[in-house]
Amino acid sequence: MREVTLISNDKLSIVKIDNGELVSYIKNDEELIHQKGNPGWRNSDTEMFPIIGPTEFNNFIVSTPKGDCIQDQHGVLRELNYTLINSSFNTAVYQKKYIANTEVKNTKFPEKSPKEIVFWPYNFKFIKKYELTSNSLKIIFEIEADKGMPYMLGYHPAFMLQGSFNEIVSSKKQSITIPKIIEGGNTALPVLNVNEVLLIKKIGLNISIKTLGFKHFMLWTEVSNMLCIEPITAYPYTEDGFISKKLFNESNGLDTFSLEIEPFN
Repeated sequence: MREVTLISNDKLSIVKIDNGELVSYIKNDEELIHQKGNPGWRNSDTEMFPIIGPTEFNNFIVSTPKGDCIQDQHGVLRELNYTLINSSFNTAVYQKKYIANTEVKNTKFPEKSPKEIVFWPYNFKFIKKYELTSNSLKIIFEIEADKGMPYMLGYHPAFMLQGSFNEIVSSKKQSITIPKIIEGGNTALPVLNVNEVLLIKKIGLNISIKTLGFKHFMLWTEVSNMLCIEPITAYPYTEDGFISKKLFNESNGLDTFSLEIEPFN
């Protein structure tokens, strides 16, 4: 079963998940998620793990306590397939498993990357849980890994916009327009040291995104009809472009992160 549909208790919210990917979140008949095939991005969500950001400045080499490995942009996790573990009318649990040093085909090769194979020198299990209520959609990530494993984690969902450049992303520190985000380019615009941002619209439902475990957000788009609001553990785009050790968390064996997407008027 590739597609799973979740329905809230009040029947006013519907979520569709395709092979682990959030492809639709409808609230009061309004679609909140960027739709594949529309301008902007070929996906609607993905995870960035165990690397966030580009690795070409390091010649795609990432150094770890267990040796060097090859990683392309945003890490090896996106190259793996989810397995559905269980689901109910309003929940779904997916899993990806990786065995240390397993070579994985890089789908960016050869058009967008010179590296045909990527690999990571640690075992890990990555669990993604969806919980839909009448008020919000909660997404929980559980990472089971060797203790001490270095990693970065980012979640990369794309939200639908009206296409009029009049939406604003607001945090306790600043308000940011869509044109300003587009100016940020491929490095994405950082919103640092906050655990909640609001997407404020002129038309339709506003959206609150609250996080636990993540430290920052990145904002990215190249078009007027879509915006990626990305919770991250570290902002990777340093001045010299190289990946620093200080950007990595260290695994506790089991680490949990979550976000809550809450539409509101």
